[in-house]
Amino acid sequence: MEKERIIDAHAHIFPLKIAAKAVASIGNFYNLTMHDGEGTAEALLESGRKIGVTQYLVCSTATRPSQVKAINDFIWEEAAMHPEFIPFATMHPDLEDLEEEMERILSRGYYGIKLHPDFQEFNIDDDRAMEIYRMAEGKLAILFHTGDDRYDFSAPRRMEKVAERFPNLTCIAAHFGGYRCWKEAIDCYQAPNIYMDTSSALFAISKEEAWKFFDRFGPDRFFFGTDFPMWNHVEEFARFEALGLPADFRKKVLSENFARAILHEA
Repeated sequence: MEKERIIDAHAHIFPLKIAAKAVASIGNFYNLTMHDGEGTAEALLESGRKIGVTQYLVCSTATRPSQVKAINDFIWEEAAMHPEFIPFATMHPDLEDLEEEMERILSRGYYGIKLHPDFQEFNIDDDRAMEIYRMAEGKLAILFHTGDDRYDFSAPRRMEKVAERFPNLTCIAAHFGGYRCWKEAIDCYQAPNIYMDTSSALFAISKEEAWKFFDRFGPDRFFFGTDFPMWNHVEEFARFEALGLPADFRKKVLSENFARAILHEA
């Protein structure tokens, strides 16, 4: 029997020397218990093996411009050692040599960029970020943290503005399009270049709420993701399976949509 292909479209990794501190900091920011205290590449692979993950989008966020290059080098080096990893770079709108670093990312062959406007304290549709989107359009996907009712940086309406302004930019709105802002997400996303992942959402929304998204947007715009180390793979996969998706729909979310939109597989 052919092995089922599962792509985790949202996972974080950190260098061993800072991993525990980074994981604890994220947990404190969201007031949530982190489900893996290590957050290393090896811990990610160990967790993913339990459900048979075949590939992982790996990323980390630069909270300061000075961290960008070192994080990008780390992600690239880990991807070189682990063929399962799909490397996403980080970027910061206040990076002084932003254009140079974007060119370096493009020349290396990353698949995309991860931005976390809440951590990085910029509005998704801020003029400061437009150069990132301009250079990425048609070349790199951008995984955006979206939503959080405590802040306005990553509000779904801001995501929609960017997607409309850059119609050839592949946008991934994490957390079912807007963590704790799901009503706004389902009401405002019109642009067809916005995809959504399932990470850090299924613990908080009901099956009925999730199906409202599926009915609204169809089966082709969703990716399975865990937000590791926020959650481990066994529990996130169980939540995903509880949605009761039809077989063809399920296969699209687990791998086919991501393979087509991000890996550009036929």
